[in-house]
Amino acid sequence: MYDDTNVKVKWTGYVAVIFAALFFSGVFTGFDNALKALDFTNLLGTFGKLGVVEGDSVKLASNFRGAGGAGVRDAWLFSLSLAPSVVFALGIVKMVEYLEGLKAAQKLLSPLLKPVLGVPGISGLALIASLQSADAGGSMTKMLYEESLITEKERTIFSMFQFSGGGTITNYLASCAALFPFIEVSILLPLLVIFLLKVFGANVMRFYLTKIVKENI
Repeated sequence: MYDDTNVKVKWTGYVAVIFAALFFSGVFTGFDNALKALDFTNLLGTFGKLGVVEGDSVKLASNFRGAGGAGVRDAWLFSLSLAPSVVFALGIVKMVEYLEGLKAAQKLLSPLLKPVLGVPGISGLALIASLQSADAGGSMTKMLYEESLITEKERTIFSMFQFSGGGTITNYLASCAALFPFIEVSILLPLLVIFLLKVFGANVMRFYLTKIVKENI
Protein backbone atom coordinates (compact mmCIF):
# COMPACT_ATOMS: atom_id res chain seq x y z
CA MET A 1 0.00 0.00 0.00
CA TYR A 2 1.06 3.58 -0.55
CA ASP A 3 2.13 5.73 2.37
CA ASP A 4 -0.51 8.46 2.58
CA THR A 5 1.83 10.88 4.34
CA ASN A 6 4.71 10.84 1.85
CA VAL A 7 3.12 10.82 -1.57
CA LYS A 8 4.74 13.01 -4.22
CA VAL A 9 2.45 13.83 -7.11
CA LYS A 10 3.13 15.52 -10.45
CA TRP A 11 0.78 18.24 -11.68
CA THR A 12 -0.58 15.80 -14.25
CA GLY A 13 -1.87 13.67 -11.40
CA TYR A 14 -4.08 16.46 -10.07
CA VAL A 15 -5.41 17.21 -13.55
CA ALA A 16 -6.13 13.51 -14.11
CA VAL A 17 -7.98 13.02 -10.83
CA ILE A 18 -10.11 16.14 -11.35
CA PHE A 19 -10.98 14.96 -14.85
CA ALA A 20 -11.83 11.46 -13.60
CA ALA A 21 -13.96 12.78 -10.74
CA LEU A 22 -16.03 14.88 -13.16
CA PHE A 23 -16.10 12.08 -15.73
CA PHE A 24 -17.58 9.52 -13.32
CA SER A 25 -19.74 11.95 -11.33
CA GLY A 26 -22.53 12.36 -13.89
CA VAL A 27 -22.19 16.16 -13.96
CA PHE A 28 -22.17 16.23 -17.76
CA THR A 29 -24.80 13.51 -18.33
CA GLY A 30 -27.65 15.82 -19.35
CA PHE A 31 -25.64 18.25 -21.48
CA ASP A 32 -26.70 18.72 -25.11
CA ASN A 33 -23.40 20.12 -26.34
CA ALA A 34 -19.87 18.80 -26.77
CA LEU A 35 -19.40 18.58 -22.99
CA LYS A 36 -21.58 15.47 -22.90
CA ALA A 37 -18.54 13.61 -24.27
CA LEU A 38 -16.91 14.12 -20.85
CA ASP A 39 -19.44 11.80 -19.17
CA PHE A 40 -18.94 8.09 -18.52
CA THR A 41 -22.54 7.09 -19.22
CA ASN A 42 -22.78 9.09 -22.44
CA LEU A 43 -19.59 7.58 -23.85
CA LEU A 44 -20.65 4.12 -22.72
CA GLY A 45 -23.67 4.51 -24.99
CA THR A 46 -26.42 1.95 -25.52
CA PHE A 47 -26.95 -1.27 -27.42
CA GLY A 48 -29.05 -1.25 -30.57
CA LYS A 49 -32.65 -2.44 -30.57
CA LEU A 50 -34.00 -5.61 -32.08
CA GLY A 51 -36.71 -5.47 -34.67
CA VAL A 52 -40.02 -7.25 -34.39
CA VAL A 53 -41.76 -7.94 -37.70
CA GLU A 54 -45.39 -6.89 -37.73
CA GLY A 55 -46.97 -7.49 -41.10
CA ASP A 56 -44.96 -5.65 -43.74
CA SER A 57 -43.12 -3.43 -41.24
CA VAL A 58 -40.38 -3.86 -38.67
CA LYS A 59 -41.02 -2.33 -35.27
CA LEU A 60 -38.19 -1.52 -32.85
CA ALA A 61 -39.42 -3.11 -29.65
CA SER A 62 -36.57 -3.86 -27.27
CA ASN A 63 -32.83 -3.75 -26.66
CA PHE A 64 -30.36 -6.34 -27.89
CA ARG A 65 -31.53 -8.82 -25.20
CA GLY A 66 -34.93 -8.94 -26.82
CA ALA A 67 -38.17 -9.40 -24.92
CA GLY A 68 -39.51 -12.33 -22.91
CA GLY A 69 -36.18 -14.03 -22.30
CA ALA A 70 -35.70 -16.38 -19.35
CA GLY A 71 -33.27 -18.82 -17.78
CA VAL A 72 -29.54 -19.17 -18.34
CA ARG A 73 -29.63 -17.72 -21.86
CA ASP A 74 -31.18 -14.45 -20.74
CA ALA A 75 -28.82 -14.31 -17.74
CA TRP A 76 -25.86 -14.79 -20.09
CA LEU A 77 -26.96 -11.87 -22.25
CA PHE A 78 -27.47 -9.75 -19.14
CA SER A 79 -23.94 -10.53 -17.93
CA LEU A 80 -22.64 -9.72 -21.40
CA SER A 81 -24.25 -6.28 -21.12
CA LEU A 82 -22.13 -5.55 -18.04
CA ALA A 83 -18.82 -6.13 -19.80
CA PRO A 84 -18.55 -2.77 -21.64
CA SER A 85 -18.99 -0.67 -18.49
CA VAL A 86 -16.45 -2.74 -16.54
CA VAL A 87 -13.81 -2.77 -19.29
CA PHE A 88 -14.30 0.91 -20.11
CA ALA A 89 -14.09 1.97 -16.44
CA LEU A 90 -10.90 -0.02 -15.87
CA GLY A 91 -9.37 1.47 -19.01
CA ILE A 92 -10.05 5.00 -17.74
CA VAL A 93 -8.62 4.12 -14.32
CA LYS A 94 -5.46 2.71 -15.86
CA MET A 95 -5.01 5.94 -17.81
CA VAL A 96 -5.54 7.98 -14.64
CA GLU A 97 -3.13 5.74 -12.75
CA TYR A 98 -0.45 6.22 -15.44
CA LEU A 99 -0.77 10.00 -15.00
CA GLU A 100 -0.49 9.56 -11.19
CA GLY A 101 -4.14 10.45 -10.67
CA LEU A 102 -4.61 7.70 -8.09
CA LYS A 103 -1.73 9.11 -6.05
CA ALA A 104 -3.33 12.55 -6.24
CA ALA A 105 -6.67 11.11 -5.11
CA GLN A 106 -4.92 9.39 -2.23
CA LYS A 107 -3.20 12.57 -1.10
CA LEU A 108 -6.29 14.77 -1.47
CA LEU A 109 -8.99 12.42 -0.18
CA SER A 110 -7.31 10.38 2.56
CA PRO A 111 -7.86 13.12 5.20
CA LEU A 112 -11.60 12.84 4.42
CA LEU A 113 -12.17 9.17 3.66
CA LYS A 114 -9.97 7.77 6.43
CA PRO A 115 -12.00 9.20 9.32
CA VAL A 116 -15.40 9.02 7.57
CA LEU A 117 -15.22 5.52 6.06
CA GLY A 118 -11.92 4.04 7.19
CA VAL A 119 -10.65 3.63 3.61
CA PRO A 120 -7.70 5.39 1.94
CA GLY A 121 -8.13 8.30 -0.45
CA ILE A 122 -7.00 6.13 -3.34
CA SER A 123 -10.52 4.65 -3.18
CA GLY A 124 -12.00 8.05 -4.06
CA LEU A 125 -12.45 7.45 -7.78
CA ALA A 126 -14.08 4.07 -7.17
CA LEU A 127 -16.43 5.75 -4.70
CA ILE A 128 -17.44 8.42 -7.20
CA ALA A 129 -17.83 5.86 -9.98
CA SER A 130 -19.99 3.62 -7.77
CA LEU A 131 -22.52 6.43 -7.34
CA GLN A 132 -23.14 6.40 -11.09
CA SER A 133 -22.43 2.78 -12.00
CA ALA A 134 -22.36 -0.17 -9.59
CA ASP A 135 -20.46 -2.24 -12.16
CA ALA A 136 -17.72 0.35 -12.62
CA GLY A 137 -17.36 0.91 -8.87
CA GLY A 138 -17.16 -2.81 -8.17
CA SER A 139 -14.59 -3.50 -10.87
CA MET A 140 -12.42 -0.59 -9.73
CA THR A 141 -12.56 -1.78 -6.12
CA LYS A 142 -11.51 -5.27 -7.25
CA MET A 143 -8.56 -3.77 -9.10
CA LEU A 144 -7.47 -1.76 -6.04
CA TYR A 145 -7.51 -4.88 -3.89
CA GLU A 146 -5.71 -7.08 -6.39
CA GLU A 147 -2.95 -4.49 -6.71
CA SER A 148 -2.65 -4.32 -2.88
CA LEU A 149 -3.72 -0.68 -2.79
CA ILE A 150 -6.40 -1.47 -0.19
CA THR A 151 -6.53 -4.21 2.45
CA GLU A 152 -9.15 -6.92 2.76
CA LYS A 153 -10.70 -5.04 5.68
CA GLU A 154 -10.89 -1.81 3.67
CA ARG A 155 -12.35 -3.69 0.71
CA THR A 156 -15.07 -5.18 2.93
CA ILE A 157 -15.99 -1.80 4.40
CA PHE A 158 -15.96 -0.15 0.98
CA SER A 159 -18.06 -2.95 -0.50
CA MET A 160 -20.65 -2.37 2.22
CA PHE A 161 -20.80 1.29 1.20
CA GLN A 162 -21.38 0.33 -2.43
CA PHE A 163 -23.76 -2.55 -1.72
CA SER A 164 -26.58 -0.40 -0.35
CA GLY A 165 -28.09 1.83 -3.01
CA GLY A 166 -25.70 0.80 -5.77
CA GLY A 167 -25.45 3.25 -8.66
CA THR A 168 -27.16 5.76 -6.37
CA ILE A 169 -27.37 8.81 -8.60
CA THR A 170 -28.30 6.96 -11.79
CA ASN A 171 -30.95 4.77 -10.17
CA TYR A 172 -32.39 7.60 -8.08
CA LEU A 173 -32.82 9.94 -11.03
CA ALA A 174 -34.15 7.15 -13.28
CA SER A 175 -36.43 5.24 -10.91
CA CYS A 176 -37.69 8.05 -8.70
CA ALA A 177 -38.27 10.69 -11.37
CA ALA A 178 -41.99 9.83 -11.46
CA LEU A 179 -42.27 10.74 -7.77
CA PHE A 180 -40.53 14.12 -8.01
CA PRO A 181 -43.80 16.08 -8.61
CA PHE A 182 -45.23 14.65 -5.37
CA ILE A 183 -42.20 15.20 -3.12
CA GLU A 184 -42.76 18.18 -0.84
CA VAL A 185 -39.06 18.66 -0.08
CA SER A 186 -36.08 19.31 -2.31
CA ILE A 187 -35.39 16.30 -4.54
CA LEU A 188 -31.79 16.42 -3.31
CA LEU A 189 -32.83 15.72 0.29
CA PRO A 190 -33.81 12.04 -0.25
CA LEU A 191 -30.58 11.58 -2.22
CA LEU A 192 -28.61 13.01 0.69
CA VAL A 193 -30.40 10.67 3.11
CA ILE A 194 -29.51 7.68 0.91
CA PHE A 195 -25.86 8.74 0.84
CA LEU A 196 -25.73 9.23 4.61
CA LEU A 197 -27.25 5.79 5.15
CA LYS A 198 -24.60 4.32 2.86
CA VAL A 199 -21.94 5.91 5.06
CA PHE A 200 -23.75 4.63 8.16
CA GLY A 201 -23.86 1.08 6.78
CA ALA A 202 -20.15 1.17 5.95
CA ASN A 203 -19.35 2.27 9.50
CA VAL A 204 -21.50 -0.51 10.96
CA MET A 205 -19.32 -2.95 9.03
CA ARG A 206 -16.22 -1.04 10.14
CA PHE A 207 -17.29 -1.33 13.78
CA TYR A 208 -18.03 -5.03 13.38
CA LEU A 209 -14.62 -5.80 11.86
CA THR A 210 -12.72 -3.64 14.35
CA LYS A 211 -14.51 -4.32 17.62
CA ILE A 212 -16.10 -7.75 17.17
CA VAL A 213 -14.02 -9.68 14.66
CA LYS A 214 -10.82 -7.95 15.90
CA GLU A 215 -8.73 -9.36 13.10
CA ASN A 216 -6.16 -7.33 11.21
CA ILE A 217 -7.28 -8.37 7.76
